[in-house]
Amino acid sequence: MSSSRQHRVAVLVLEGAKPLDVGIPAQVFTTRASMPYEVRVCGATPGLVTGGDGLAYYVGHGLDALEWADIVFIPGYRFPDRDDPPQAVVDALIAAHERGARLAAISTGAFALAATGLLDGRRATTHWHYTRALAAKHPLVRVDENVLFVDEGSVLTSAGAASGIDLCLHILRGDLGVAASNHAARRLVAAPYRSGGQAQYLPRSVPEPLGERFAATREWTLHRLGEPLTLDILARQAGVSARTFSRRFAEETGYTPMQWVMRARIDLARELLERSERSVEQIAADVGLGTGANLRLHFQHILGTTPTEYRRTFTRGE
Repeated sequence: MSSSRQHRVAVLVLEGAKPLDVGIPAQVFTTRASMPYEVRVCGATPGLVTGGDGLAYYVGHGLDALEWADIVFIPGYRFPDRDDPPQAVVDALIAAHERGARLAAISTGAFALAATGLLDGRRATTHWHYTRALAAKHPLVRVDENVLFVDEGSVLTSAGAASGIDLCLHILRGDLGVAASNHAARRLVAAPYRSGGQAQYLPRSVPEPLGERFAATREWTLHRLGEPLTLDILARQAGVSARTFSRRFAEETGYTPMQWVMRARIDLARELLERSERSVEQIAADVGLGTGANLRLHFQHILGTTPTEYRRTFTRGE
């Protein structure tokens, strides 16, 4: 997770590529002094690529960029259920994966990733409009239509375009930590973190004003993580019954209210571990978990590591 290592990102633009899907990883990981990433936009061959929605792209690199990259993004493209990408593209993706690169598909880019066979037997997602088509075309893929993104380690997939931001921020969190991811989210004016398990779209039964009210409640909560927080307190802040709040909150986020609060507290603890020299006991009090033992328990349960080991991953690279 140290920022001392330079990450090499390739954005693979296929015929019919969707503008938002191309732009998201290119902007999130764009080369800048504060971000240890170098980005190359590529295609099957260098030059002009016909895009979707009336746009075209001029790419400076061909498939050689996949030999160079350690993260390859595959943006979504039009009519993905008709034909697979050129065999040379499929072979280059397989070779990149075998070399240790992570492959991340945004929206219908999952079809190109599935064509490699690397999603067989694994969970994956795509834009909700194409989930059935993906399952029909690639029956060995365990398609999940109810999530924003899926992280299977070396292969990752996201739902529609906006979910590509969530996937990119998720990758940033893993590479550089919570502080860097939150900084990028602020720069993009995006939500700091939406879990992969959150639904792609809200059920029609959830009125829009209520969704906005819950968003305000989540924001209110993030500023009070060090204080006692209960289901009743959150429901009262949202102006609904505890039962209604629990049901609608889970529909909107994929977590119960108190699961969401716990993850928010762990996220804040991660940021304090990355950016401060406060002790584990002090951080536990800061984030509302009371004791170091309690923080260690929940840290291990959610992240599979200890606060001390997590902090060590950052000090190693300094």
